[in-house]
This record gives sequence, C-alpha cells and structure tokens, in this order.
Amino acid sequence: MSDGYLAIARKWRPQTLEEMAGQSHVTRTLGNALASGRLHHAFLFTGARGVGKTTAARAFARSLNCIEGASLQPCGQCAPCKEIPLGTSPDVIEVDGASNNSVEDVRDLRDGIRYLPNAARFKIYIIDEVHMLSKGAFNALLKTLEEPPPHVKFIFATTEANKIPETILSRVQRFDFKRIPQPVVAERLRLICEAEGVQISEGSLRMIARAGEGSMRDSQSLLDQVISFGGMAPAEAQVVDILGLVDRRMLYDMLEGMLGADAPRCLDAIAEVYERGYEIGQFTSELLELVRDAALVALSASAVRHMDAPEEERERLGRVAGGLPAEQLARTFHVLLEVHDQVARASRPRMVLEMAVARLVAIRPAEAVGPLVERLADLERRLRGGGAAPARPRGREPGDDPEGERRG
Repeated sequence: MSDGYLAIARKWRPQTLEEMAGQSHVTRTLGNALASGRLHHAFLFTGARGVGKTTAARAFARSLNCIEGASLQPCGQCAPCKEIPLGTSPDVIEVDGASNNSVEDVRDLRDGIRYLPNAARFKIYIIDEVHMLSKGAFNALLKTLEEPPPHVKFIFATTEANKIPETILSRVQRFDFKRIPQPVVAERLRLICEAEGVQISEGSLRMIARAGEGSMRDSQSLLDQVISFGGMAPAEAQVVDILGLVDRRMLYDMLEGMLGADAPRCLDAIAEVYERGYEIGQFTSELLELVRDAALVALSASAVRHMDAPEEERERLGRVAGGLPAEQLARTFHVLLEVHDQVARASRPRMVLEMAVARLVAIRPAEAVGPLVERLADLERRLRGGGAAPARPRGREPGDDPEGERRG
C-alpha cells in the first residue's frame, strides 16, 4: 500500500451539499436559505453516526464562504473553496467537543470570535460532538451564541441531541439527519466501484449496504475492507465471509422448517450453522429479518416495497409465506425475538435454539373468535329452549333392576 493511499470514505467524501446522498430534506432547506440570504447564526446537525453531519457542515461552510457569494454551488476555484475541504482554512475552525469541553476551552473560543475573518466572508466554528461539552462550557457559550458578531457562524454536530441543554437548543436551527436508505447507499457504492475499476455484483453491494445499517461512512469502510480482502473483483462468497453474514440457504432451511412444522430440518440447519462457525446470535438476528420480510409478503402485495431484498428473494418468500396468515408469522416473529434475546445471554446458545424448535414448529394459525362466539351463543339458545332440547339421561325405573326389586 502506498503512502498516499486515501480510504474510500475520505476520498469520496462529498465536497458540496448537492453531492450528499439521502439527506435531501436538509440540503434543500440549506439551499433555500443560501439563495434567499436568510441565514441563521447557529445550526445544529444531529443524527446517527456516519450519515453526513460533519461532511454537511464542511460543505455548508464552503457554500457560505465562497468568494463568488453564498451559493449551493460554490465556485471551487477560490481560496476558501480549496482550503475548507483540506481543513486548512484559517476562517473555518473545527473543534472536537469531546476533548475541548471545558470552560477554559470555550473562553479561548470566545476570544477568537472577536477578530474578523482573514479572507472569507464569515468565521465559522464547527463543533463536533457538541453534546460532550460540560455544563459550565455550555453556560460560557450561551451569551456568545445568543448574540454573536455578524461575521460569525456556528455549526454544531452531535449524535445525542438529547444531552444538549434546552437553552442551547432554543438558539439554534436544528436539522435531523436520517439514516440513509439501503438502495441509496448501494447506488453510491456502485458509482464508487465503477470509478475505482472494481468489479462487484449488485448482490454484494446490497449486502454491504445492509451491513452498514444506514451509515454511508460505515458502508464505504466495509467496501474498502472487501476490496482489500477480495481484490478488484471480489466474489459474493468472499463478501459474505468478510461481513460475517450467514448463508441464505441455511436461513431459508430454518424458515421453511419452522413454517412447515419440520423439526428435523430446523435442527439440521442449526447444526450446519454451528459446524461452519457462524455465531448463533447472528443467525437468529438475520432469521428475524427474514421472518419480518415473510410477514410483509403475507400481509399485502404493496407491503413488499418496505423490503430490501432482490426480486428472486421476494419470489421465494412469496412461495414460502404466500398462503400463510400474517398473524401466524407475527406470532413466529415474537417467539423468535424472545429466543434471540435468550441466545444472546446464554453460555450455550446452540442448545437454547434447539430447545426452542419445539415452540417454533408448533405455532399454528389461531382460530377465529367470531365462529367460536356464535357456537357458544347457539348452545346457550338450545339450553334455554330456543331450539331442540339436548337429550337427558333417563332416570332409573323400578323395573330396570329386577334383582334389586327382589332384594327390596
């Protein structure tokens, strides 16, 4: 590996707000503010890790400080446009809130705020993980945040907005970043692979996007790992191994065994999972997702749009669960969820899952309540004389027991 190598997550980091994927509600609002000139003095970007908060902060700072004027499309040629992505702009100060969280740190920041920017339009302070500031630091920042000089903008980023005092939240414009949909992540990974000359299947990209759990940065880091292991043309089997995913065949064997009351098939699937070295907890986790997808298929034809599965898997799930009531699959899910929690805590998870097979294969559709109520009502009417009276046992007559008569 050469000294100049850049990780994919850094090399392909968006440079402008328009390049960001999956956060259109944020970029559209910021773009409108730039176009209208209605720019607040403090912004809060909050959301899960790896969804683009710090990237958006840098891109927004670039849009604000472009010499050509505040715009969603900065020129890319002026000094601020070139310096901000490299982190060398003297007018965009990035602060790590985790390690600069004391009152003294905030006082130093306030001292620098008084000075005008060197070359740009604004002096911009980007404070990452702002929720890590101490209570005293927040209090020290409060007055400055309420009435900052006109040449200063604040951009805060955090994964835990609930830890920020209300007095701070009331003085900022808040933008909530969403987890990025898996199809959006997979499409971005595909574009990166095309540009890098990597030959990889769509199925592999979907697996990487699913493993990233809505984080673009995590997904790109996983793609880097896949390329390091499998080269420029990684096979799907290699991707499965790297990500630690369970073979889909075993998952379907278990699913079909549960729904078909085939206990031996379930036990065979569990044995193969164990023998091949997969984590039982990972197996039950992926099985939960598969049962959920099967329930969506059984629920309605339109519900499948909420699934992140290729067409061939949707067709297979349709064959497996198409004739089953969604209520049965929901009960299976809840039992399996309980088993998954037990597996996570057990010292011998395989045994726990094997013992749960008896419960999982015994789940059947519940009988409808309506017919049962009707049958009870009908029986009550008959007992009250509203219908044919039920036969009663005949009482003993004296002539029924000749021996008894003689004894009497």
